[in-house]
Parts: sequence; C-alpha cells; structure tokens
Amino acid sequence: MPELGKIAFMAAQTDIAQEALVQLEERYGKSAPDQADVIVALGGDGFMLHTMHATQHLDTPVYGMNRGTIGFLMNEFSETGLSERLAAAEEEAINPLRMIAQREDGSTYEALAINEVALLRAGSQAARLKISVDGRERMGELVCDGALVATPAGSTAYNYSAHGPILPIGSDVLALTAMSAFRPRRWRGALLPKAAKVQFDVLHPEKRPVMADADGVSAGNVLSVEIRSDPSVTHRILFDPGHGLEERLISEQFT
Repeated sequence: MPELGKIAFMAAQTDIAQEALVQLEERYGKSAPDQADVIVALGGDGFMLHTMHATQHLDTPVYGMNRGTIGFLMNEFSETGLSERLAAAEEEAINPLRMIAQREDGSTYEALAINEVALLRAGSQAARLKISVDGRERMGELVCDGALVATPAGSTAYNYSAHGPILPIGSDVLALTAMSAFRPRRWRGALLPKAAKVQFDVLHPEKRPVMADADGVSAGNVLSVEIRSDPSVTHRILFDPGHGLEERLISEQFT
C-alpha cells in the first residue's frame, strides 16, 4: 500500500468496538470516510460487510480489525502500530453479486451481496425452485429448505455451513448450494463461472412461499430471483501480509 494519511474509523455499537474507536481516534486522529485514505472497521464480519456496503460509492480500501465474535474478514486488533500495518497491508479486490428479485406484491427489489444471495422457505412446507443458468433451464424442480449463490469471499460463511465448497479468491467461480435438498435427494449444488446469470423461479408460491435476502438484508417473499456478479462494483479489502483471503480460505479447509 502507498503511504496513508487520513484514517476514518467506523465501529459497531458494541462496548468493545466503541472503546476501541475512542482509543484509536485519540491516537491516530479522526476523518470522515469521504475524506480518508483508508477506512478502518472495528467489529466482526457482519459489521465489516455493513461498512463495505455503506462505503461502496467510495474508492477507498477498508481494513477490518476484529472487535466482534467472528473475524474471517478481519485482522487482529492492536492499538499500536496501525500506520505501519496499513502501509504494509495487502489488498484483495472482490466483486459483489447483484440480486434482482420479483416480489409477491409485484414490485422489484435490487440489492448487492458481498457474501451470498440466499432463498429460504418462508412457511412450513419445503420450497420448490426451478433453476436456470444463462437462460437455460438446468433443474425443473428442486425441493429443499433453500438455496444460495455465494462468492469466493463468502464461501466460508453461510455457504460452508450449508456444506457448500470453499472457493479460492482467484477462481472466478460461484457456488450454487442447496440447503437440505429433498429432491433430487442430497443434491449438493454446482460450481458456476463467475459470469453466469442464475435465476430461481419459485414454484407454487401461494402454497410454498419463499423469501430471499442479500447478505442478510431481506427482500421479503419472492416469485423469482436473478443473480449475477457485478463487475462494475469493486470492494477493496486490506489484510496484514500472510493473512489475506487466499491464505484464510486454504487454512479454513485444514482446521
């Protein structure tokens, strides 16, 4: 990284994150995000995602320090040596997914997801989904609790919990993962090119409602969802040397 001057700190509302915010601003100063050379996010992975979404209109790298319960996207916290760590940090660039959802009320809902777009049954009965890739029907009916499309950066999150694959950052691949697939029995999903357009159509939505969300932000009940990588949006994430996403993705598979 080039030499950095102004730092904007953003913190989760937890006591430990707010205490760190006060300490770091006293030591390194305080700048607004749109005036800063780098943004430092204090919290867990959820707050890191929030920060990246909130600042995506800025071409400013984000460096996370873990003051939360989960820190896959975060670096270790330390009050000292931050300027030197930022100067030595390695940058990862990732593109989010764009979700376009057609909702039950006839409206359209769009959102970006850094980790994943997920569809989940919204009632007591299993969801029934039709899956198309690049306009071609690939599965006429998937009976399941839900399904998701994950980026490499998000492959160790919800996707991994649903027994989906861990994807290397540079693989240009998306994971399509089923949750509790009933038919086809135990179908685990598919690996798709990053440029693929995935569409889920909800079958029998009046009897088997399905909700969709992008990084946990709900679109409500939907009739169909289109998902594709959006190369027009790039998130810049900073990691300490030797602890970038590529290393973390590999390490996760041996723990």
